[in-house]
Amino acid sequence: MMIDQQQDYTHRLARIEDLPAIVAIYNSTIASRMVTADTEEISVESRLNWFHEHKPETRPLWVVEGDKGEILGWLSYSNFYGRPAYSGTAELSIYLHTSMRGKGLGKYLLREAITFAPKIGVHTVLGFIFGHNVPSMNLFASFNFEIWATLPRVANLDGIERDLIIFGKRVD
Repeated sequence: MMIDQQQDYTHRLARIEDLPAIVAIYNSTIASRMVTADTEEISVESRLNWFHEHKPETRPLWVVEGDKGEILGWLSYSNFYGRPAYSGTAELSIYLHTSMRGKGLGKYLLREAITFAPKIGVHTVLGFIFGHNVPSMNLFASFNFEIWATLPRVANLDGIERDLIIFGKRVD
């Protein structure tokens, strides 16, 4: 499917029936060792609790649908550190179908997430990105996220130690 870089996308709250597609997109990133610290595919069942933890009023999970109803990508807001004092801070995760990478969908989702964050009481958004994931680092940098922390060699992917970079931005 060829989609123009300037296409207008729309998103909606994820529904439970979207979970298999969400998991499939996530699993499609594992082999590259660029995006996630998971090293083996996960199951839909293993993500049920995660799915239900995403409450629309505080930590939404969004999907973008294509013309035929297929899920093209998703974005989640997740709690940072799980303590009440951090409730105004959320980690953003963006995962795109293989066919949608580099087509502007990530920019769309990140822009929408930044705009929406204050509506759910979030004043600070974070991105946790591997130091070798240049496309994702460039995406966040293009929205004026700053590097707030570098955790050197904290991940081991197939015997290769990788840095984790924490990008941050105030949105209030």
